[in-house]
Amino acid sequence: MSYELTLGLIIGGALLLLILLCGYVKAPPDQAFIVSGLRKRIIIGKAGIRIPFLERLDILGLKMISVDVKTSSFVPTAEYINVTVDAAVKIKISTNRKLLAIAAENFLNRNDEYIISQVQDVLEGNMREIIGQMRLDEMVTNRKTFAEKVQENAVPDLGGMGLEIISFNVQSFTDQNGIINDLGIDNISQIKKKAAIAKALAEKEIAMAQAKATKEANDARVEADTQIAVRNNDLRVREAELKNQSDIKQAEADAAYSIQEQEQRKTIEIKNADANIAKQEREAVLKAKEVEVMEKTLEATVKKKAEAELFERQKRAEAELFERQKQADAELVEAQRQTEAQKLKAEADRFEREQEAEGIRCVGLAEAEAIRARAVAEAEGIDKKAEAMRKYGEAAVLEMYFAALPEIARNVAEPLSKVDRITMYGEGNSAKLVQDIIRATTQVSEGLTEGVGVDLKSLLAGFVGGRMGGAKNIESRAEPEV
Repeated sequence: MSYELTLGLIIGGALLLLILLCGYVKAPPDQAFIVSGLRKRIIIGKAGIRIPFLERLDILGLKMISVDVKTSSFVPTAEYINVTVDAAVKIKISTNRKLLAIAAENFLNRNDEYIISQVQDVLEGNMREIIGQMRLDEMVTNRKTFAEKVQENAVPDLGGMGLEIISFNVQSFTDQNGIINDLGIDNISQIKKKAAIAKALAEKEIAMAQAKATKEANDARVEADTQIAVRNNDLRVREAELKNQSDIKQAEADAAYSIQEQEQRKTIEIKNADANIAKQEREAVLKAKEVEVMEKTLEATVKKKAEAELFERQKRAEAELFERQKQADAELVEAQRQTEAQKLKAEADRFEREQEAEGIRCVGLAEAEAIRARAVAEAEGIDKKAEAMRKYGEAAVLEMYFAALPEIARNVAEPLSKVDRITMYGEGNSAKLVQDIIRATTQVSEGLTEGVGVDLKSLLAGFVGGRMGGAKNIESRAEPEV
């Protein structure tokens, strides 16, 4: 090999080594080295070679960036309640090759502040969209769901910029009318109510358990005492039997010993009776204590129940009082309206009665005028009749008398017409009946003479005599002519 060739190889190797040393790059895990020029490539967490002067090296940070996202104004929820939301979001440039290429186009050689300014608007828009889809209580009580929905909604938009969301945490919700505070107060009241109910139920269960335990203990004690009494009774009976047998044998052997044994048995019975009395007294004291415990337990249970019922009755009474007040107000308004209507009706009735009274007065005046005219006509007729009667004189009176005489006779004989049959004995009784009728008629004429002062007999006699004299005068005057 010639010297020139060897020197060329050495120089070439040196140049190659120099290029390698100058173009060697090593990317850390939190940065992406983007080599562009002859061939574009991305290096993350490993080493690579960049050809100096022919290829360019750019660095794109892959660290997480904290973005404070909050709505700039109140946003209405699905219930039209205006709220503001403050959230903290962690984002970073995606390591996906496709998204990393997009991020390089948008944010290469840009600082974090530029990225944050570009992301805040996008995230706020997505957060406003999710706020409008949810109710206030859903967002407040389930922040994770709200954050997940915002994150799902923002992924496509951030993916278009080459970014991905690491976390989305809601910091606070604020409404315009203090509704969130009211929800908290309501939840506190509900929790207190549930705690009070649970406490009352627990106290009730404790009281029931204590009463049950007391009853079981009492039952066990009574059962044990009963068994002891039965065993003692059996023992006494057995002892009495054995003693009886022993007494019989001893009585056969020694009468004196029998008498002494009887005395001893009497003493034993007295002691047993005393023991039974003491035992019964202890049982009575024990039962009294048990009754006292049960009374206290029942008193506590009944007292709690009575207090609850009293509270319920008080609330019901307040509601009924409110209803009665409302009803009374309505009835008062109705009574006032009816009074006004009755007043108007009374005015109309009064006017109607006045008109009716005026009509009655006019009718009365017309009737009075008619009666007056009728009375005047009747008076004139009576005057004319009196004048005619005066002219007729006694003849008119007699004419009226004879005109009324048949009616008088008919009225006198009227009672006899109602008699089915009249039987008269003796001679001349028929003539006597006629005579009685004529006598009754004559009594009417005499009554007329006494009441009116007109003597019909004299008047009739004068009238007949006058007539007869006038006839004689006419005959005397007529005789010469004959």
